[in-house]
Amino acid sequence: MTFPKPFYRWRPHPWHGLEIGPNPPHLVYAYIELTPNDSVKYEIDKVTGYLHIDRPQHTSSQPPALYGFIPRTYCGKRVGALSPNAVRGDGDPLDICVVTERPVFRSEFFLNARVVGGLQVLDNDEADDKIIAVLEKDNYWGNVEDISELPVKLIERLRHYFLTYKLVPGEEAQMKIEKDLHVDEAILVVEAAIADYEEEFLGGN
Repeated sequence: MTFPKPFYRWRPHPWHGLEIGPNPPHLVYAYIELTPNDSVKYEIDKVTGYLHIDRPQHTSSQPPALYGFIPRTYCGKRVGALSPNAVRGDGDPLDICVVTERPVFRSEFFLNARVVGGLQVLDNDEADDKIIAVLEKDNYWGNVEDISELPVKLIERLRHYFLTYKLVPGEEAQMKIEKDLHVDEAILVVEAAIADYEEEFLGGN
């Protein structure tokens, strides 16, 4: 029996086993961990590649868009250097939010996402940027080119979510949003995260 190439005898790890995307850094794959319906924080387990529940949300805030990460990216020194007030990258794959017209009720899949901007985020002074993208060929959002073309209220909801999704009542907030990133700035972050991954895992310089 012959198999098509590439063929994975076992399930590939979503972070390391998937490609970056069809045309990075502009058109990338987004592996989706969370949907707008989720009230617990799912997160990829770095060892096994399976989703696990990191924590229940401590507030009523829910993600206003699909949320996950770009495979084969890493927030290291290059990503950290793009954020003036960061001491380093957070050591995770680069996060991405994907806007789509159609409701999606499940996670743990990947899709084609076109980068249109982002949020420059600090988590305990580590760079934890959030790329914002639109689903490729989306019926409504497919022609958006830059974050400035998305509704202000949607960006406000994204900002509110990331300012509150780690909030524990009675404790000081650890998340800060420095600024919105336009598409050209977001592309630089994606490129930096790809280079950081190559150095961290593939021995690049």
